[in-house]
Amino acid sequence: MGRDVELDRLPGVLAGRHFRGFVVSGPAGVGKTRLAEECLDRAVATGFQGVRATASSAAGVVPLGAIGHLLPAGLDLSDPAAAFASLGLALARRKRRLVIMVDDLHLLDDTSARLLQQLLGTQAIRLIATIRSGEPVSDAVDELQNADAVQRVELGALDEATVEALLERILGGRVGHRTVRELFTASGGNVLYLKELVEGALASGALTDGEVWELTARSLAGTPRLSELISARLAAAGQEGNQVLELLALCGSVGRVDAESVASSDTLKALEDAGLVQEASDGKRVAVGLAHPLYGEVVRSSLPALRRRAILLAQAARVHARGARRRDDTLHIATWQLAATGTADPALLTQAAALARHAHDYRQAVVLIEAIPEASRTVPVQLMHGEALFELGRQEEAVELLARVDATVRSEWEKLAVTVLRTIILYWGCGRSKDALAVIDTAKTHVTSPDGQRVLRVLEGSVCAVSGQPTRALHLFEELDEDIQQAPNINVWLAGMMMKGAALAGVGRMAEALEWAEHAYSTHQRIDDQAQLPHPGTQLNSVVIALAQAGRLGDAREIGERTFNEFVAAKAPLPQIWMAWHLARVEWMAGHPASARKWYAESLAVARRINQLLVVRSALSGLAACAAHLGDLDAADRALADLSKYPRGFDIGEEVLGTVWTLAARGNLTQAREELKEAALAAQAGDHRFAEVLLLTDMARLGGARDVGRLNELAQVCDGPLPSLHAEFAAALAADSPQRLWQVSEAFERLGADLLAAEAATASLTASRRQGNRAHQTPAATHRTEVLTARCQGARTPLLATTEATAPLTAREREIAFLAAGGASSKDIATALGLSARTVDNHLARAYSKLGVTTRRDLATILAGARE
Repeated sequence: MGRDVELDRLPGVLAGRHFRGFVVSGPAGVGKTRLAEECLDRAVATGFQGVRATASSAAGVVPLGAIGHLLPAGLDLSDPAAAFASLGLALARRKRRLVIMVDDLHLLDDTSARLLQQLLGTQAIRLIATIRSGEPVSDAVDELQNADAVQRVELGALDEATVEALLERILGGRVGHRTVRELFTASGGNVLYLKELVEGALASGALTDGEVWELTARSLAGTPRLSELISARLAAAGQEGNQVLELLALCGSVGRVDAESVASSDTLKALEDAGLVQEASDGKRVAVGLAHPLYGEVVRSSLPALRRRAILLAQAARVHARGARRRDDTLHIATWQLAATGTADPALLTQAAALARHAHDYRQAVVLIEAIPEASRTVPVQLMHGEALFELGRQEEAVELLARVDATVRSEWEKLAVTVLRTIILYWGCGRSKDALAVIDTAKTHVTSPDGQRVLRVLEGSVCAVSGQPTRALHLFEELDEDIQQAPNINVWLAGMMMKGAALAGVGRMAEALEWAEHAYSTHQRIDDQAQLPHPGTQLNSVVIALAQAGRLGDAREIGERTFNEFVAAKAPLPQIWMAWHLARVEWMAGHPASARKWYAESLAVARRINQLLVVRSALSGLAACAAHLGDLDAADRALADLSKYPRGFDIGEEVLGTVWTLAARGNLTQAREELKEAALAAQAGDHRFAEVLLLTDMARLGGARDVGRLNELAQVCDGPLPSLHAEFAAALAADSPQRLWQVSEAFERLGADLLAAEAATASLTASRRQGNRAHQTPAATHRTEVLTARCQGARTPLLATTEATAPLTAREREIAFLAAGGASSKDIATALGLSARTVDNHLARAYSKLGVTTRRDLATILAGARE
């Protein structure tokens, strides 16, 4: 996998047009042998006879030691020149040409190399070989690999996309983006290292299978074989070089001056030539680091405690002696001293914790803060501690810590600072909106200054924006100054700016939402060095929301995916959760349930890993809806059962979609519509207008098109093309108009809403058949409908199931038929739909007659085809 370019060169080699040899070169572990084996298999499949030879150090001391077993019995080697010529003629006369694969060509003895070169020259054989780059070779091997008849391919490490594809093929399922990135980074794209890391993670339980494969452990252990492979490679460093490796393994990248304090420049050059270390520019200095992330793990595992202590303290002393001039020197000194001795100066630890927090290394920040004596932990330090615990998912510890701090604060500033952080953790971390608002209300009696009151109102607005009160949130956000330099609290303002964009989008003011969200993003970028929010890209959540709801799904996807990758690279898990959730919603709106399911699963996996509860219910509901669309009802049921264990998340009505589409997948359209109606009323009460548009449209899609006239009202108060288009879709369904449905389909297609486009097109063709109107039943129309449906990743919905097989049925007959085909009795159907059992039987009888079946089993068979 990922080596198609190299494999494409093989046919030319086998044909002998310009080359007759194919040598794959590269460092250990990049997959040279696997590629050569694939080449050999392909050669045999085309009619060649394949044989193998493995060069080795032992075989290399004996002439023909590697390929002697390939020579015919009785070959007289007393005159090598004559014997080789005779062998070449014999091989050239064979009906099946011979292809020889030689692994580790650099270890081949000279005699074997001369013979292979001669056989290539006479076109008696084809050669496939591997050679490790950077290894010394004999003159004979060098002449062979550089012969005119040999094509040499340098094999490098796999890129991240290829690693992802390889992991998904090996593991047999989707792999989370963060997990792909961590395995790619740890392996460096080296196939062998990747294999050992995956095997080690599976064996230790660190790599688990849910909706997506996810790494749950902080570090990757690998396997004993991986440690042996790396140890063998590191052995080339020698005694002085090993001192450099130990320094880099414990202290990370260091300046070249520091590296030369333990080894000569010649030794550093030798280490670089061997691929063990690498240099890079780091500001004004040249930094030296290990060439592969796994080298440090192996070196550290073999270092005794006293040796570790000596190295760490010596490096701390060197940096301190230079005046600790670089910004992160304080962090490094404190970390090294703490690791070496278990303690450090409290002032130094405090500074280092602040630097770690600024770099979003919250785990290190907690380690440093907890090393500070309690008597020296000021309110700002304890706030930093609570924030770090929150970011790491230790919510209850953070809540308890801040409650204790809140009881001791004396100044208004301290009260306000604690209130802000407690509110964020209670709502965003624990999903406890009522408790968060109660904390704000309590603070109002203690915070009396105008600026303090403004901060509390903006903070309250941030909670209201996503807890069912967007209009109230926008009222509270009137405090927000566009010029953040006028804000009394920059971080509360940044959070408020982000949530104002979401609130504007929620009430259907998409143009304002996008304009505000882009302003918030540029503002955050400009003052990021003063901000505590984890990443300026958090502001792009609102940009993605606004773009998607404005009908610009492609733009929303592009910005969202780029930003998510930035979050992964920055190791910022909290922003990953929300951007993954918004990307899932983008794909759901686009009608791509498989893609949406993966993003919901990604959001859910990260949220659970760091114990961020607010998003969990929404992610589970979305996951269930996607699974139901894909016909995976077992997965949908599991997600819905899990959903009840978590607190309510976004109170905007869309949490009902998992239940709705699972009901619909089982044919219970009436109950599904009732759920949607109730959710739409709740969204209306909270002024979540765009959510109401989506919910009412789903009602129309599930047979309630005549009951969603409010969509026309919403189209008047929500801007952007989608609300009006959704209203027209429902009206066209209600009118059963082929022409209007076709026009709606084309409009949805232009916006990238593939599932709605496919449903509208299918409904148009079905209406044409039902009405005997052949104007819309052209082969081109049928082909377009099939193409649209193919884009929907296997989605199954009632409208897509309305094919020619079910076209004769009325909406009620179709609903009862699907329920009966699913195994429901007439009594159960009657109870679910509020009908009498006799009425149900009458509808079934008419459905049997129209479809030409006589039993429920026949009905299930024909409707199973309609669902495909």
